[in-house]
Amino acid sequence: MIKVENLTKRFGRHTAVANATFEVGKGEVVGFLGPNGAGKTTTIRMLTGFLPPSSGAASVDGFDVFRKSIDARRRIGYLPESVPLYRDMRVREYLKFRGQIKGLQGERLRMRMEEVVERCGLQGVRRKMIKTLSKGFRQRVGLADALIHDPPLLVLDEPTNGLDPNQIRSIRNLIKQLGENHTILLSTHILSEVEMICDKIIIIDGGRIMASDTPSNLVNQMRAAGKITVELKADPEKVRAALSQLAHIKKVTNEKSSEGWEHFSVLVQSGTDARERISSLCQENRWPLRSLYRHDSTLEDVFVELTRKD
Repeated sequence: MIKVENLTKRFGRHTAVANATFEVGKGEVVGFLGPNGAGKTTTIRMLTGFLPPSSGAASVDGFDVFRKSIDARRRIGYLPESVPLYRDMRVREYLKFRGQIKGLQGERLRMRMEEVVERCGLQGVRRKMIKTLSKGFRQRVGLADALIHDPPLLVLDEPTNGLDPNQIRSIRNLIKQLGENHTILLSTHILSEVEMICDKIIIIDGGRIMASDTPSNLVNQMRAAGKITVELKADPEKVRAALSQLAHIKKVTNEKSSEGWEHFSVLVQSGTDARERISSLCQENRWPLRSLYRHDSTLEDVFVELTRKD
């Protein structure tokens, strides 16, 4: 559905997106992750025809987004981060207006308006002025606008930004339902959303694509350090020095002391498990050991490892 090859965008001397290459297959729900300023929105604006690239190529459903921009845009439903609604129009009037702009008319327009109003849960507010709606309902109006011409691809840029927990859950469930019939590219920095909704993840940082795979594969193949927590009784400086000398140990931190028990956090290299060596070390030094626990890697670990600056 989406194919991007060496896509680059420069603003003067600043390169916002650098040689981005990725694909999104039909029917996939793909999370587009990255820290603030990573290049997510710039990439999306190029894909949706709002910005021309400095170089590279991109296509939607086989149509080049730059050479056949109108054909490509007809296949996209775009919800920008800040939804640009006409606040002095009623919901139904606005959707009719937007549908007409997108080429719908007559019975087809009426049917699509009814479908998106029902799908997006707008039945109770369809006659209300948009300016009187909560932000959650305004997001729903924006989604209805993106859906009204029934595009095969939905591009959603931070769709739950600024919503309260109940509104976030409501919009998230709606996106899940939409994923049954549409390809979705979801730009967000909320990792829990991605884990709940997405089939695949693309991580971008500094304008470059850092990873592209399923959430489970990224966690399994991550290069981030694993974490082991240790609780024992001994001199903390001696323990830190001894643990740091073990193979595959990256970092040892004495997190706290409680009634003589020292709590350590031990980062180890990916794919290794130092618990047996730590246990042997405690036995050799006769350090009382109360707990030794290895934490499983998470999507947050992957994200931090790929985007951290240290």
